[in-house]
Amino acid sequence: MASIQVVAISGSLRKASNSTGLIRSAIELSKNVVEGVDIEYVDISNLPMLNTDLEKGETFPVEVEAFRQKILGADSVLFSSPEYNYSVSAPLKNAIDWASRPPNVWAGKPAAIVSAGGGHGGAKSHYHLRQIGVFLDLHFINKPEFFINAFQPPAKFNSDGDLIDEDAKNKLKDILLSLKAFTLLLQGKN
Repeated sequence: MASIQVVAISGSLRKASNSTGLIRSAIELSKNVVEGVDIEYVDISNLPMLNTDLEKGETFPVEVEAFRQKILGADSVLFSSPEYNYSVSAPLKNAIDWASRPPNVWAGKPAAIVSAGGGHGGAKSHYHLRQIGVFLDLHFINKPEFFINAFQPPAKFNSDGDLIDEDAKNKLKDILLSLKAFTLLLQGKN
């Protein structure tokens, strides 16, 4: 059976971001532990702020069109969403909005969310992203959920933002397995 193609998006633009570190760890797991899942990280830092004046009919700026094509070509989406002010980050919302412009390339895609942060580990961003997903026709896995307090001992990340906690890696593996199973179910292959 062919692997499912997953597009991974980090809502943080910081170089040593824990959010992007979660994606790097997911990619590593997909290569060595979780069979049948290919993950491609898609950088959103070059997307212009949403401005419909940049659209020419149904034509988008080059960076936006390339991003939209990545989403369109994927079987599912892995969001790594930092929590900013109880919600998703501005860069992530901007990327979501560009890909939702007609025709909405999110429609029908299975998705999962992971996050790391203080307090509740970014959990509030999950719920806002799920609300956004209702309008976009994104289908999020319900279980397991993945949000970890990145600042509570023991250390979860190193100074480069790489995930070093084995328990968290096992939970991330469970997310990938759930996303794979859900994607195959929605494709009628499970």
